[in-house]
Amino acid sequence: MSNLWSMVEELKSPKYKWVELSHVLSPETPHWIGFNPLSSELALDYHEGPYNVTAIAYTIVSQYGTHIDCPQHFVSGGRTLADVPTKSTMFPLCVIDVSAKVKENADYALTVDDIKAYEAAYGKIPEDAFVAMRSDWSIIAADDYENNDADGNPHYPGWSLDALKFLVDERNVGAIGHEPTDTDAPAAGVGWAGELYILQQDKIQIEVMANLDKVPPAGGIIICSWPRVKDGVGFSARCIAIFEE
Repeated sequence: MSNLWSMVEELKSPKYKWVELSHVLSPETPHWIGFNPLSSELALDYHEGPYNVTAIAYTIVSQYGTHIDCPQHFVSGGRTLADVPTKSTMFPLCVIDVSAKVKENADYALTVDDIKAYEAAYGKIPEDAFVAMRSDWSIIAADDYENNDADGNPHYPGWSLDALKFLVDERNVGAIGHEPTDTDAPAAGVGWAGELYILQQDKIQIEVMANLDKVPPAGGIIICSWPRVKDGVGFSARCIAIFEE
């Protein structure tokens, strides 16, 4: 038997657990408030003899639900979906848990100290890792991702710019991910500075992730997939974590 086949057989054995990190796509899927929800209409409904053929036309924005952001999303001339190498669909997975801090402060931004505390507990983040911020926002704010106050100002967590610079400059990570709809915490008053920075570094990110509370902080891997759209700036993605039980 091929060594790769043996590896697949082992990964699918009870020794390993597979966890879905993506939201199901529907009109109710969490998404940025500025975008319309997914809509659909019947494109083909053919029933004759042994055939029952159905096709559906979906209308969906590129950054909807759990999705990938490519550099060109913010950077003119940056890499597109079609440019992302095949090897950049799988990474070592590091999950930094700041959910307790977010529960106390919805505006919390992950810091360099959070990264150093993680490394003190689990070891140095490996090069080309996918670093996910676990905020439990998909649980805390499941029905209201914007969490607007009485004046209409949103309140949700994000990354500090210093933390992102540390991950890029000091750890050379391959990608980042988070549960909210944006990289930056709105209350920080920096706009989209963190998102602009990470995409300017030719990195990819996954937004609106789910089930990070079901994944260990270290030792797992993440596999992500998305359509290979020409000139695509992003698209809904499916991400799966695999780790030893």
